[in-house]
Amino acid sequence: MCLGIPGQIVEITDTQKKLAIVNVAGVKRQVNIACIVDEQHTPEACLGDWVLVHVGFAMNRINEEEAAETLKLLAEIAAIS
Repeated sequence: MCLGIPGQIVEITDTQKKLAIVNVAGVKRQVNIACIVDEQHTPEACLGDWVLVHVGFAMNRINEEEAAETLKLLAEIAAIS
């Protein structure tokens, strides 16, 4: 089982290496966006996208509502622990 954490792409740092900065609940990390880049979505077009991040890779795009709901659930789980 994998856990993907929602984050928003806030900066493209290297278009050739497909690297971006993603804001995950206020923490900014560099991630690889190669899994979500294709002919229709260039690295530059990914700016502002919400993605699921797993082990340093943006695995797929999600919408803002999905991201908010997932972040809310993760916060609730953290509060229980």
